[in-house]
Amino acid sequence: MRDTVRQIISSRRWEHAITALIVINAITLGLETSDTMMERAGSFLYALDRAVLVIFVVEIALRLYVHRLSFFRDPWSLFDFTIVGIALMPATGPFQVLRALRILRVLRLLSMVPSLRRVVTGLVTALPGMGSIIVLLVIVFYVASVMATELFGSEFPEWFGTIGLSAYTLFQIMTLESWSMGIARPVMEAIPNAWIFFVPFVLLTAFVVLNLFIGVVVSAMQETVEAEGAEGREAIHDESVEIARSIREMRAEIRELRTAVERRMVESER
Repeated sequence: MRDTVRQIISSRRWEHAITALIVINAITLGLETSDTMMERAGSFLYALDRAVLVIFVVEIALRLYVHRLSFFRDPWSLFDFTIVGIALMPATGPFQVLRALRILRVLRLLSMVPSLRRVVTGLVTALPGMGSIIVLLVIVFYVASVMATELFGSEFPEWFGTIGLSAYTLFQIMTLESWSMGIARPVMEAIPNAWIFFVPFVLLTAFVVLNLFIGVVVSAMQETVEAEGAEGREAIHDESVEIARSIREMRAEIRELRTAVERRMVESER
């Protein structure tokens, strides 16, 4: 029984069906935000949402039945279990806010689509390297916030009145969102030499530190792809070795059969 269920939930058709249900559920949850659609087909959308959730619960139950305790050792299985568990929480009364969390079911696409799994794995692998860059960015922001507060706080208290306001303003500058016309140039009208502060800060944060983030992520994703490729090559090598061993055994049996046949033919001629 377990083997039959294992074959079913491991098949491509099953995976494609679950993926299709996730997409359909995402569309229905989006339609539920429309008052017009709710007036026309609200009961149908709710029924479809409940039906999809029941299928998700059945799917998780089948996977638990097949894998048992090993289910909880797989990070992607735990991810699916958590998402479905959140969907089962009550969404009425004081828990009404939890209705918004139903859209998290769409995140199950991350575990169903292999290419998305590789991307997420790469991001998770990059976290240790990103930690050092985050520390560097925090140090840069703290130093720059203190300097900006002392330099521009008296003239522009709404932007640089405190370290917190300075940090938020510098974050906006780092994202390059209206940093020149909205912040830097107004400051430079009162303090002409302010560009000496803003230009190095933009170069250091927007063009150096953020690119370090990208470099770490790309490197981690490349390592993930290479690791998967190495596993695939190793599997192919093991399979080739097994095939070669089987061929050698077959050749040995054929030689033994040929020898036996020749011996019998010689004996019969005598």
